[in-house]
Amino acid sequence: MTGSQQRHGRDETLHAFDKAVNMTAARLKKWPATDESKSVGQKDGGESVGHASGRRIVELLQTNKADLSNSDLGHMRKVTAYVHRHVKQRPSGDITDTRWRYSLMNWGHDPKR
Repeated sequence: MTGSQQRHGRDETLHAFDKAVNMTAARLKKWPATDESKSVGQKDGGESVGHASGRRIVELLQTNKADLSNSDLGHMRKVTAYVHRHVKQRPSGDITDTRWRYSLMNWGHDPKR
């Protein structure tokens, strides 16, 4: 892959992540402490996977884009894929107080925004 192709792939990742993550770092930092956030998510023996991802998303949002590592870009792609996959599973009716919405919010996306 050429340098130009790598930059293009990086730019696509950044753009997709910025579109998928629509919660601010400040809001996402507070969200995991809520009962709603704690009520959802796949747990791997302790905290939910979404909570761990949410903390990493906060770090990514606060990192200078030029300083992002390949690992950071990989997590950004993972977040984007999760959001895209789950948005397609939108339940019918009012989504305000749904586990579906809360799960997406753990990953930085509020479908009500």
